[in-house]
Amino acid sequence: MTLPQYEILALRYATMQNRTKAENFLFPDDHHAVMPIDYYVWVIRGEGRLFVVDTGFGQKIASQRGRTLLRSPVESLASVGVNAAEVDDVILTHLHYDHAGCLDAFPKARFHLQDAEMAFATGRCMCHQVLRAPMELEDVLETVRQVYAGRVLFHDGSATLAPGISLHLVGGHSGGLQIVRVHTARGWVVLASDATHFWENIRRRQPFPLVVNVHKMAEGWRVCEELADGPDHVIPGHDPLVLTRFPAEAGGIEAVRLDMPPQF
Repeated sequence: MTLPQYEILALRYATMQNRTKAENFLFPDDHHAVMPIDYYVWVIRGEGRLFVVDTGFGQKIASQRGRTLLRSPVESLASVGVNAAEVDDVILTHLHYDHAGCLDAFPKARFHLQDAEMAFATGRCMCHQVLRAPMELEDVLETVRQVYAGRVLFHDGSATLAPGISLHLVGGHSGGLQIVRVHTARGWVVLASDATHFWENIRRRQPFPLVVNVHKMAEGWRVCEELADGPDHVIPGHDPLVLTRFPAEAGGIEAVRLDMPPQF
């Protein structure tokens, strides 16, 4: 069977420029070196289907957490012709504040989430401040409201959402982090989300310091590599290089095409 070839867009909506390597690596070689971090949402589209991957955060959370909101995720989506209010499917890779806010902007959507992530975000792990720090209570409560509204589709491990699009549970960074595998014109691309924040994390086997289980994070790198068609087919969740390495999407605001080969 010939698989569909989807477009994938990465949309930068926020940044934090005054970040250091000590905040991005568990074992940094230079604690004080500046290493900015960017924040993205993603779009997968083709064959009459459209999936938004993660929903970002708004100005209130940006101010509270010292991030620079460049534009709302909804505005980023609109720049590439995606109306959040009409989106049918949203994949939540996990429930950290920068991936699962703004759910009310998607009133028609079904939210795809791992069983393990909901258990993590609502169970005894949240008794520990270090584990709940990247969560926003209101985001978790809103996710629970969507469960009660019948709009959350839970997955237990790997799942196929459409021919050429699948979810894979890796954990590590959070209790139920999932990655997304997508078939494109350049082969299989993996949206790794926070399985690897930067290419440097996975390529140097350097864990990101916000981690629930280092072993599962390391295994997640292996899974990403096995599912992708090459190192440049694994797309990190927060690397500023993503915005410069891939071709720009015409008309988009800081939007690039991940289904096309990198420019360097």
